[in-house]
Amino acid sequence: MNIDEFIKTIKFDDKGLVPAIAQDYMTNDALMLAYMNEEALKKTLSTGKVHYFSRSRKSLWLKGETSGHFQYLKSIFYDCDNDAVLVKVEQVGNACHTDHRSCFFSEFVNGQIVDVGKQEQNVPQDSGIIDAVYSIILQRKQNPPEKSYVCSLLQKGIDAINAKILEEAGEVAEAGKIKEDADVVYESADLIFHLLVLLGYRDINPQEVYRELKRRFGVSGIDEKASRNKK
Repeated sequence: MNIDEFIKTIKFDDKGLVPAIAQDYMTNDALMLAYMNEEALKKTLSTGKVHYFSRSRKSLWLKGETSGHFQYLKSIFYDCDNDAVLVKVEQVGNACHTDHRSCFFSEFVNGQIVDVGKQEQNVPQDSGIIDAVYSIILQRKQNPPEKSYVCSLLQKGIDAINAKILEEAGEVAEAGKIKEDADVVYESADLIFHLLVLLGYRDINPQEVYRELKRRFGVSGIDEKASRNKK
């Protein structure tokens, strides 16, 4: 199915529009809701940069054209009625024009509206933070700020990154042997962070590591190692 054939499957409303939800492809955070017409959808699919249709200006617009906060299309879904689309994107910078990461920064809690704030909003919980940190590393790589530890490490290259991983691994081992649990947690976070820098340097998405762990799940460690030795 080509792009034109796919667009024909979408049910646009009487104004020629379809709601489009943008979602961070790594953290799954909802970023914004906008609308697309046929042209916006076609340009999104053909260029890989997300385009929308402005209902107020009645014109096509490229997300990030003026701010630099582009959305790079990773995948696209449509709902069971074919009348709404979900675009999973790599978000550069912030999605919201208010300089929040997401447009959904106001929460209704116990009868009150709470602004969760630019720094605290959409901070992923549990394992989602891994993907969020990796996303920031990629942003630093693609748009280096003047002062950034990640950028300086990436610019020094693989030898410097590997040296930090070896250093942090040693500190984890030391903490595990003679220090408190809190020290083990702290040093483990340092090690994981530098592993993510290595993945970012190699353009390897953490999802690939997740898939490898999933492949091994339920398999005896002895059997898994034996299968590697046969290769």
